[in-house]
Amino acid sequence: MSGPGSDQAHRVLELVVSRETEPTGAGDDTPIARAAATAAQVRAGRIADLPRPSRTRVLTVSNQKGGVGKTTTTVNLAAALALGGLRVMVLDLDPQGNASTALGVPHPSGTPSIYEVLVEGEPLGSVVQEVPAIPGLSAAPATIDLAGAEIELVSLVARESRLLRALDAYRRDRDDLDYVLIDCPPSLGLLTVNAMVAAEEVFIPIQCEYYALEGLGQLVRNVDLVKAHLNPPLHISTILLTMYDARTRLAAQVADEVRTHFGDRVLKTLIPRSVRVSEAPSYGQTVMTYDPGSSGALSYLEAARELARQAEPYGG
Repeated sequence: MSGPGSDQAHRVLELVVSRETEPTGAGDDTPIARAAATAAQVRAGRIADLPRPSRTRVLTVSNQKGGVGKTTTTVNLAAALALGGLRVMVLDLDPQGNASTALGVPHPSGTPSIYEVLVEGEPLGSVVQEVPAIPGLSAAPATIDLAGAEIELVSLVARESRLLRALDAYRRDRDDLDYVLIDCPPSLGLLTVNAMVAAEEVFIPIQCEYYALEGLGQLVRNVDLVKAHLNPPLHISTILLTMYDARTRLAAQVADEVRTHFGDRVLKTLIPRSVRVSEAPSYGQTVMTYDPGSSGALSYLEAARELARQAEPYGG
């Protein structure tokens, strides 16, 4: 029996046979093969080594607009950098403690946390915890006590530089830190100011939607104010476009506008909307360990590679 259906069946059969008999490794460069290879490397606890910076890079991950992927970006970039053989520390300055949750670091009320460091002057080393399952990654957690820190800091001496002094003292005792990522609250209060005074670089995640652009000008002005009065080396070094939906024209327009304004400071990698990225914190994990072969994990891994390969961005 012959006909269009029979011809189509023969073509499918030929395709299957050709795939089954092709030389081993011929399909290793497909997206699925690359994702599987990356997932295997992550589960083994190590991806290809990333270049080590000449000195510790301290980045504050900041955007006063909520819901732009700030905490998600902080923890997943930190995990990706650590999996690349670098020594990374996350400082959770958000009273919600979402970064601590995503990293699997316990932070119930009463846990030694960044609050004790900022308000009570405790050494940073006394609150830092190693992150389970990711060698080379540590974190200083946030607790709900941090919610009152904005008010308590007002009356303290050198209130804007308390995090800087604690971090400098911590780094004097150890010289193996490659990256410090500071997760800021979605506001421009004293906690965020402390983060900007302690850092040299500002890393801005921007959601690919119109509203995300509205507060960007104010954030840039605040960076300029801190730079002028408190921390001259501070500068915006990196911008990452998050929650990108390739199906919408608006996402592409926002991406183009940001790239036009900020140029090479915008990473080429786009972070897509991903269910896996959203699910991971509920299991106390980053997406890098929760589903290392997912589109979100692969995108954050590529963003980490770009960040690590940037030209020395100091003093921009």
